[in-house]
Amino acid sequence: MKYDGLSISLIYEHGRLVRAVTRGDGVQGDDVTQNVRTIRCIPLQLTDGGEYPDEFEIRGEILMPWKSFEALNEERESREEPLFANPRNAASGTLKSKNSSVVAERKLDAFLYYLLGEQLPFDGHFENLEAARKWGFKISEGMKKARTLQEIYDFIDYWDTERKNLPVATDGIVLKVNSLRQQRTLGYTAKSPRWAIAYKFQAERACTRLNEITFQVGRTGAVTPVANMDPVQLAGTVVKRATLHNADVMKQLDLHIGDM
Repeated sequence: MKYDGLSISLIYEHGRLVRAVTRGDGVQGDDVTQNVRTIRCIPLQLTDGGEYPDEFEIRGEILMPWKSFEALNEERESREEPLFANPRNAASGTLKSKNSSVVAERKLDAFLYYLLGEQLPFDGHFENLEAARKWGFKISEGMKKARTLQEIYDFIDYWDTERKNLPVATDGIVLKVNSLRQQRTLGYTAKSPRWAIAYKFQAERACTRLNEITFQVGRTGAVTPVANMDPVQLAGTVVKRATLHNADVMKQLDLHIGDM
């Protein structure tokens, strides 16, 4: 599954979490170790009888579940603060918070999907993740080792519908070559690995009626126009308000009350 969150890299030494870093610009990220320590599903100390390597890195996504996202936006609305546009922005803003207790309150989640190190237990990417699951890491249940193109097509068809029932946001799937030896042979382009490719699901769309435009005044005095609409189910959540950013956007969209 291609989860729609914030990339994270976790470094473990002798079974203990020593560093958590965001992807940043691809070269330099932010050290968010203290905040990540508050995320319950990320183990601070591995307990399995020492079968993990002395040193390894595990990468994944930090996510905000739909339930936490809706509760956070309701709270921000009551304080007349700007709403987060989507769970990914909310997760990103939360993880960069200077206050670790705020991160703990917002109940972030994480799925991990790539193990790196010198002494990994298997040559197979899938098998290494299954091992990491036993060490205490949260690994997606929506992961399958496919041997034919048809299995891949079936997987895509299944998750294109079923992802709407997941508690977190997804926007596609990632296809990977399983053998680490073959991954090394295939190598990387300047921007991405040659052994992995993303398949993006079509963005969900829905039609609803614009009932009213209200104006939100933020703490800094910035005024944000907000569209109030008939509630509509979209990507796992009920949407009834959306920021219009500014007057130029309203003009460009040629908005009128009652528009669909």
